[in-house]
Amino acid sequence: MGLLNRYRFFAAGVCAFLLSATAVHASDSLTVMTDGGRVVGTLSGDGQVRSFLGIPYAAPPVGPLRWKPPQPAAKWSGVRSATSFGPRCMQTKLFPDMVFRDPGPSEDCLTLNVWVPAGKNAAPLPVMVWIHGGGFVTGGSSEPRQDGEHLARKGVIVVSMNYRLGIFGFFALPSLRAESAKHAAGNYGLMDQASALEWVHRNIASFGGDPNKVTIFGESAGSISVNALMASPLSRGSFVGAIGESGGALTGPGLTFLSQRVSDQRGEKFARSAFKNSSLSFLRSVSAADLLKAATAAPHSEETFWPNVDGDFLPESVADIFAKGEQSHVPLLAGWNKDEGSQAVLDQSEKPTPESLRAMAEKRFGPRAQEFLNVYAASNDAEALRVAEDFAGDAFIAYSTWQWLEAQVKTGNSPVYRYRFDLGSPGDPFHPALLAFHSDDIEYVFGTLDSRHGAKWRPEDYKLSELMQNCWTNFAKSGDPNGPGLPRWPTYNKAGNWPVMHLSPDSQARPDRHRDRYLFLQQVWGPDAAH
Repeated sequence: MGLLNRYRFFAAGVCAFLLSATAVHASDSLTVMTDGGRVVGTLSGDGQVRSFLGIPYAAPPVGPLRWKPPQPAAKWSGVRSATSFGPRCMQTKLFPDMVFRDPGPSEDCLTLNVWVPAGKNAAPLPVMVWIHGGGFVTGGSSEPRQDGEHLARKGVIVVSMNYRLGIFGFFALPSLRAESAKHAAGNYGLMDQASALEWVHRNIASFGGDPNKVTIFGESAGSISVNALMASPLSRGSFVGAIGESGGALTGPGLTFLSQRVSDQRGEKFARSAFKNSSLSFLRSVSAADLLKAATAAPHSEETFWPNVDGDFLPESVADIFAKGEQSHVPLLAGWNKDEGSQAVLDQSEKPTPESLRAMAEKRFGPRAQEFLNVYAASNDAEALRVAEDFAGDAFIAYSTWQWLEAQVKTGNSPVYRYRFDLGSPGDPFHPALLAFHSDDIEYVFGTLDSRHGAKWRPEDYKLSELMQNCWTNFAKSGDPNGPGLPRWPTYNKAGNWPVMHLSPDSQARPDRHRDRYLFLQQVWGPDAAH
């Protein structure tokens, strides 16, 4: 950790100590003093949870602050209402299952939300900071399925934030690097997340929270972000635990962070193609709506506006930082869903067969096709379908998450826990029933099953949601998901035969049956593979 960051977190700790007694005794108040000014929140209908919504944690990144690291938010006088969500960051609606409760997208979007158990607490509470998913191009903190009220009832404080997306959050140019004191460009959305964590350290004691017991957690792009925050020196010391749900930032098809050179080249190509002008003064003068329209229309826009190894937030690749043991040495709980890639396979007009599986393997892995078929073995059509679904999920998101788990086991010096979410849910209007699809776990973790319209929930869904809420909050409280009345969850390591907690109505940990698959993928996709 740099000297400046050490000072920041030392100062935050001192402030938290000085404020802790006041914060604990004032923990039933709806008016709280932050370093920006006083905010007033609301109380849940049953009086059990206080919520504070739409609090600015950084200055609006507009005008000359577009494509700049987050700057301090302006202070306000009087009492600021914190009773409604702030606007989500600029985006187009790409995923139909996303539902928002905010005023709409805006470039002025850097706000966060805090949910706090009501009543006086004997000691400062653990804090869980959520990072939403959406492929770094969409999403926001106002979705009902990610509401922190239910988790807060488990004795934790929940924080969620908006962060810059797409071209606003991940645009790089040589000229942006040239104007940067750190000679870095392109990771503004990740810097926003780190800035929100700094806000938590400075302010959470005033809400009754413990700034020295912060756990970060996220899903999909949010999970990738958690992995990146573990690697970044800018966030070192700002959290004591990490939870990743479906996504890692080490290596994998389409998920590896860009190099500085490639990020610059793609940004320059976009600017000249879309506007015939790549000067910063011009690009900062373009309206947010026109900029978003151009970025959305650009070919391969998701690949262009993607996190990179910028030399500041990430001085090296995430894989290299973990290999050197320079990441945050904190407990990690991570995993993925059983059917991450199943829908794409099921939507195909022709269903997989052993013969089509072989043809795919030969096309994708060439002389190593038989090795693939040995570990993804199928002797009939039913097995071929399951194998194709498994591989689609591995290629999409599971392998990158496995890489993260393995890297932390190897050099992290902290307990690691792995899971697989197995219960096929009732689905929703956009996903087939009885699949544990990508993002399916969110409502279970947050205890918000009833927010999914059209789903006919079963007793086993509520049972699993209760279990996952308990495991996730136990982990936030102690760095260990285990607790009374819960199935034993062993640490993930070789000594335990790489146990995986299978989350289902009858959850239990079992040795990994498919380790050979990931070891094969490591050889062909890993950081040391020949490309």
